[in-house]
Amino acid sequence: MATDPASEIAELIATLASVEAVLDPDAMRKEAESLRERSADPSLWSDPEQAQEVTRRLSYLDAELARLEGLHRRLDDTAVMFELADSEQDEPTRHEAERELTALSQEMEQLEIRTLLSGEYDAREALISINAGAGGADAADWTEGLRRIYLRWAERHGYATEVYDTSYAEEAGIKSTTFAIKAPYAYGTLRGEHGTHRMVRISKYDNQGRRQTSFAMVDVLPVVQQVDHIDIPEDEIRVDVFRSSGPGGQGVNTTDSAVRITHLPTGIVVSCQNERSQIQNKATAMAVLQSKLLERKREEQAAKLNELRGDGGRSWGTQIRNYVLHPYQNVKDLRTQYETGNTAAVMDGEIDEFIEAEIRWLRSQGL
Repeated sequence: MATDPASEIAELIATLASVEAVLDPDAMRKEAESLRERSADPSLWSDPEQAQEVTRRLSYLDAELARLEGLHRRLDDTAVMFELADSEQDEPTRHEAERELTALSQEMEQLEIRTLLSGEYDAREALISINAGAGGADAADWTEGLRRIYLRWAERHGYATEVYDTSYAEEAGIKSTTFAIKAPYAYGTLRGEHGTHRMVRISKYDNQGRRQTSFAMVDVLPVVQQVDHIDIPEDEIRVDVFRSSGPGGQGVNTTDSAVRITHLPTGIVVSCQNERSQIQNKATAMAVLQSKLLERKREEQAAKLNELRGDGGRSWGTQIRNYVLHPYQNVKDLRTQYETGNTAAVMDGEIDEFIEAEIRWLRSQGL
């Protein structure tokens, strides 16, 4: 805590002004007004997916504008609280003002992070795929644990999610899963999570209770939009249909509604089984395939630029984080060096500090 609250408040006001210079609240208000007019048009609701996109974006803009206005108000109120505490020698009021100033500093730091998200696709929603690596049943269990971490993180922030596909392992856990986090800037926020996540713990599946190391690969993609123009000719894909299934192989559908699409030129395979309709599942699987092809195109372009710069390839995205539950408790990011001993909180989705450190690291690396 600064010895002079007035100067700290002045710094936070200046920081908020610089953040607003990037976010442009006036442009946000104009966009929100336009979206409000669109949402009032009954014809919009003939396309439920488009209507949901409009209402989701409007909700986000309203929340962000309310957040900025609230920060201005709270900064003013905190300054007044300090003045009252000083003039009346009121220690309880001073303690309350100090607590609020600490909270405001933390919120402002989180808001500053948003201004670093200026990549081409950073404002997009995120599509996350997790695949079990080496480690047998423990890796499948760890893959399911990682999915829970991201879904809990999204839940904590009030972000909508949708699980598109899950392939269950025979003994326990899942072999792979694909899901969307439907919030603006979800891709820019989470793209640093791309890479291999290593878990070390006492195995649940070893009758001798030995320590096991297992791995899972996290892939983070931007959700495609109409402007992306990813053309996929019909003769370049193979579509297979099958019956959706849950844990233990029990059918959740009585018809062959699940869809698997193979992109023949690249060998990319995607599937979707979350809808009752085969048509809906195919449309969702095609959207996932488009996201993967968009990311492949982006990586090819980045590789060419790296060659020109003398960098043979991406310098991040392999093993990125260790989660150790035995013989000690520690989660550590191998790039940013951020770490915590509070593994229970991390396993319950409290990963904001890791994410913020990643965003700053990616920015510092020009990525």
